[in-house]
Amino acid sequence: MTTLNLPVSREFFVAFLVTAKQLTYAAQGGAGAAMTPLLPGSRQLEYRDGGLFYRDIYFGGDYFAGQETVYYNAVPVWSMVYSGGALKHVTSFLDVRQAYAFLQVALQHPPIEHPYRGPVTFRQEDFVYTNEIHGELERFWGVEAIYYQGVAVYQLHYSGGVLR
Repeated sequence: MTTLNLPVSREFFVAFLVTAKQLTYAAQGGAGAAMTPLLPGSRQLEYRDGGLFYRDIYFGGDYFAGQETVYYNAVPVWSMVYSGGALKHVTSFLDVRQAYAFLQVALQHPPIEHPYRGPVTFRQEDFVYTNEIHGELERFWGVEAIYYQGVAVYQLHYSGGVLR
């Protein structure tokens, strides 16, 4: 165990987490990682590499809530909860699918030092993604947002850490 109570090194764990996130929701909505959901009405995405197993279960669409959990040999070792989505006024001037397609691109670039969501800032055409990150892998929280032509169109709150 490391000082963070992880069964593998921090570097190995972060590399696993980044890969899991890039191959699930950030990969075009996770179509290739979708599983039959354990919970009725949810969507479930999974990734496995050796003894590490990642599961993301969420509910909703334009507004959603969910939980990501990483297991080591079937024991939960890390988790993150999140909720958020498109802001109410968005559909009046933007197709929400555009914002989520941009979000998936932003989430392909998680910072190694904070691999929970996307980078601190990411820009593409008329979209800007921001991520305010607090804490470390052991315990963290943050708020991400998307702006379209300078107008906030999406916001999500997240928190999590290593389980003890």
